[in-house]
Amino acid sequence: LEVYSIDEAFMDLTGVDHVTDLLVFGKRVKAKVDKWTGITVGVGIAPTKTLAKLANHAAKKYPATGSVVDLMDPDRQKRLLALLDVSDVWGVGRRTTAKLKARGINTALDLANADPKSIRSEFSVVLERTIRELNGVSCLDLELVRPTKQQIICSRSFGHKITDKRELREAIAKYTTRAAEKLRGEKRLCRVVSVFIRTSPFIPNEPQYSKTLSAELPNPSDDTRDLLEVADVLFNRLWREGFRYMKAGVMLADFYERGNFQQDLLRADNTKINSKALMNVVDQINHSGLGNVFFASQGVSPQWAMKREHLSPAYTTNWEELPKVW
Repeated sequence: LEVYSIDEAFMDLTGVDHVTDLLVFGKRVKAKVDKWTGITVGVGIAPTKTLAKLANHAAKKYPATGSVVDLMDPDRQKRLLALLDVSDVWGVGRRTTAKLKARGINTALDLANADPKSIRSEFSVVLERTIRELNGVSCLDLELVRPTKQQIICSRSFGHKITDKRELREAIAKYTTRAAEKLRGEKRLCRVVSVFIRTSPFIPNEPQYSKTLSAELPNPSDDTRDLLEVADVLFNRLWREGFRYMKAGVMLADFYERGNFQQDLLRADNTKINSKALMNVVDQINHSGLGNVFFASQGVSPQWAMKREHLSPAYTTNWEELPKVW
């Protein structure tokens, strides 16, 4: 099993078809996840990862499938590929889509029928592999060991639009603090901090604003105080009056292992005394459930709140949300 993202995973079904029909197996998986978690999922079955992603896409797009699609049959593969836009293919972004369509490659089937060598020459070896995967040739193995993260992002849509600078500043501080906790959980240091704020693109009659800024720390750090300092400077440069902000976020990147980086001889060492010990204590307190240590810049009683329309009930921590059995 490869955990691909927070809500997606790949499973190797080698040998399962000797025991049961794969479509039946997929329906059992869907039913069991629904019964055990209450989460509705889609199941896509195919000989390659890229085809499995498309099968899963079809499972969500076409209700008649019952959210389970088996694409092991080559004829079924071709029929589905002919229905899907080339932009639906895993890894094909906007720019690549535009270039492919300029060449007359409009559907996923068109891409599958393209010459792999010419695609490699004009685009990349990655897209060549995608073509081979669309033709049932597996080029991407399961990643059973989680790869090291290249970046950490913490962002949310707000429960209401924010027009107050203090509220948005508190949200940025909260996201920075959470990202720093994740960074320490990965046992990494970061050198680059990025902050973005934006209005809702779905309200065309309102003034629109969306911008991201990044900055480097003098030395890699996992100290929340260092990251908050940089994030606050970036936020003040980003802020514009007169807009109703719907989303904000913080990204950490350019990671290093502790003690495994080259110090800049032309920059002063700004590492805070006992930084590692202090952050460990803060994390231990916050994870123990005994209390909550936070930074003043997060606000004592923040007025902003993230959008939580589909929040799961707190079955184990809230008496009011215990499931009722009649």
